[in-house]
Amino acid sequence: MPSPNTPPRRVILEDDIDGFTPAQLLLLQSPEVEVLGISVVSGNLWRDECLAHTCRLLELAGRPDIPVLPGPVFPLLNSEAATERWEALHGKLVWKGAWTRQWVDNDTVQSSPRYHAHDVVPDLALGNPSVVRASDEHAALFMIRMVRQYPGEVSIIATGPLTNLALAQSLDPQFARLAKELVYMGGSLNPRRRLDSVSAHQFAREFVHTPRREFNIRWDPEAARIVMRAPWQKIVMVPVDPSTATELTPALVARIGAADTPLGHALRRREPGFPMWDELATAIWLRPELATLTDTLYLDTNIEFGAGYGDILSWAPGYQPGLGEQAQTVVLDVDVAALEQLLIDRLTAAHPPSVGLPLPPLKGE
Repeated sequence: MPSPNTPPRRVILEDDIDGFTPAQLLLLQSPEVEVLGISVVSGNLWRDECLAHTCRLLELAGRPDIPVLPGPVFPLLNSEAATERWEALHGKLVWKGAWTRQWVDNDTVQSSPRYHAHDVVPDLALGNPSVVRASDEHAALFMIRMVRQYPGEVSIIATGPLTNLALAQSLDPQFARLAKELVYMGGSLNPRRRLDSVSAHQFAREFVHTPRREFNIRWDPEAARIVMRAPWQKIVMVPVDPSTATELTPALVARIGAADTPLGHALRRREPGFPMWDELATAIWLRPELATLTDTLYLDTNIEFGAGYGDILSWAPGYQPGLGEQAQTVVLDVDVAALEQLLIDRLTAAHPPSVGLPLPPLKGE
């Protein structure tokens, strides 16, 4: 527990929240953290559906005080039509987020894609939000306002595409410099399969032939380039690479959802089998010592519309071209056991009373 005299760690979470994930709850359940707001961007799902998931998560967590900020619906330049043209020229993408109509492979552990128009919000499995509503303020303007209100104190954790951050930096060239740090989950260097499960094989095979491609960056490469070249005081990259040592197994889902609370009941419904991408980013921000191997690299994003569009470019210090690339701390390995224990400890703790509608019963109950 933090000392009463210890100032809170202020953070803004930037995300394309897809359902009920432990990553966001880890921040909400940490008493030393002040979540200033959750900014929402399209990516895995369209923005409006992500907004609904975020509002519902805050209701169940008993945190209706946290503002939910809408970001842009579309990437800066990339589009569904451009992505389909790219695939016709260069091969199929494994995951296209909100643009995914069907799987290339039929043996994936993931549920079927939920393709729909950007302005459609399907009913949520955990119930639709009834109390928490998204703010009228745009996410980029909110983030600019917060870093100016608390200069040098606001960390930003981005676990989705970087469109909002690119807009904020473009609107206010001092934005990145006024923030304390950026921690983002995105990018890929050279991940390797490290677990024996079927799901681990299915996720790791994506990177055998395309080791530099990752969805959060590929959705909006132009935004990623703007963000990577912005003058942050500190940047921490959590790429795909360490995630191949993690998995949200059925056993871990049961452990993080063990509490007899609304959060516990909701977490037990979480679909298992996924690497813990976003959880790595939020946990490493909370506990930097979880990163057991790091490197300092200069990074950028390929925005040429060729075979490498959206891929990560990297250089050792001194080898970068000097076009604005920034030195970043890159997380390459993590203490998986300590990560899992942190999730269990925080997510099974008591939380404020939930608001809004109760959880709907599971089918068959």
